[in-house]
Amino acid sequence: MKTEVAKVSLRQQLVICVVFCTLSVLVILLFHRKPYVSVFLLGLPLLYQISLGIAFGAIYWVVSRLGSSFIARRKAAQHIAESYNRLDLGGWNPLWIAVAAGVGEELLFRGALQPLLGIWATSVVFVLFHIRAYRFNTLSKRVLLQSVSIFTISVVLGYVAIYVGLVTAMIVHAAMDAVALYVVRRMVHAPTAAGGQSLVKADAQEARLAPPRP
Repeated sequence: MKTEVAKVSLRQQLVICVVFCTLSVLVILLFHRKPYVSVFLLGLPLLYQISLGIAFGAIYWVVSRLGSSFIARRKAAQHIAESYNRLDLGGWNPLWIAVAAGVGEELLFRGALQPLLGIWATSVVFVLFHIRAYRFNTLSKRVLLQSVSIFTISVVLGYVAIYVGLVTAMIVHAAMDAVALYVVRRMVHAPTAAGGQSLVKADAQEARLAPPRP
């Protein structure tokens, strides 16, 4: 009988964030020039960085709310929803997962690696890092489009980190992830137009109907 995939807990996400932050500090100490704190001082004053990041997050949330019904009907969005259904998205978890990803990933990729590799090479590594999360297991149009999308987002965040600041890049990343995770939670629990079942219920029914493995 097909067993249900275990959820990835919030604690596991926070541990990953701590690991990324630790790796970032090690890379900065080993390979960056002094003063090490300079990576955090690039861009605009801190208050401006925070304000711009929050403003972008608010605009992104409004745009996502307006286009959520259209996005939810696209196969790529449904595939992402199925991929992220393995996360524990109960309660405030989407927000904390997004903050952990925004801080950990931006500190590692934009703060530690980008000054060494450049924006473009770092963005390639960023795409490779997300292969498992987005289930890039075959070469298809969906995989190509999502890879290009992730690469483009990484490039944009790279320029944001340089010209606006690393803190803004963190806030923007966290805001995008938070909105996406809340949309995913709504998608996986909301009835689909075709069968009146949520993705969660459909997965559970598929698991019950699946023949037992030898």
